[in-house]
Amino acid sequence: MSMRMRKKRNFEARMEACKDLLLARGAGGILNMKEAAETYRALVDFREVFGNDNPVALEIGCGKGGFICALAKREQGVNFLALEKMSNVILTPLEEVRLQGIENVRFLNIRAECLPCYIPEHSLDAIYLNFSTPLPKLGYATQRLTHRGFLETYKKLLKKGGRILQKTDDREFFEFSIEEYKACGFRLENLTYNLHENGNPDWNIVTEYEQKWIERGLPIHRVEAVYLGE
Repeated sequence: MSMRMRKKRNFEARMEACKDLLLARGAGGILNMKEAAETYRALVDFREVFGNDNPVALEIGCGKGGFICALAKREQGVNFLALEKMSNVILTPLEEVRLQGIENVRFLNIRAECLPCYIPEHSLDAIYLNFSTPLPKLGYATQRLTHRGFLETYKKLLKKGGRILQKTDDREFFEFSIEEYKACGFRLENLTYNLHENGNPDWNIVTEYEQKWIERGLPIHRVEAVYLGE
């Protein structure tokens, strides 16, 4: 029997305190894309939100927020969106961004399939997929974040030349993703089955999950999928 995550203490009050960082909160009530489009549609005006015209990148599945916080501090000339569908999870990175005074990150508490209801077409320079759930069970392939159904959505959001940057520890999921990228017309670059073979690259931000695999001596797979435009 699965264990449900215990709701954080004073959850609603803490979420309210971070509401200026949260661009959309609808995961609990959104059943599908159609309902999201009818009920929650409100395309984000990046200039209004961030106060500049800097490039915009998105992380899907930000978890505790360690990666997005480190990346945003390193690349202050880029605006970042961090998506996390679980409300009880997204509170942690929200509070961390507030605590660290990071100004170039905003959050979306929605499901990935609902992104077109919030993100203008061809407005993103990059999408980060860090250790997405591989969903290996038979019949779950369409729910993987690199399934062609999602990739077609990402193509509508990315600028020409925009990139999907994926890291995963799951070999089968990685190979599945590579075939899906190819099927959807992405060009693959910087593909590796062992990112840390010669030590951690200077540019790579190690996630908490990634560090556990490094310590075990297990390989991390990485690829960049470039959207070529249509």
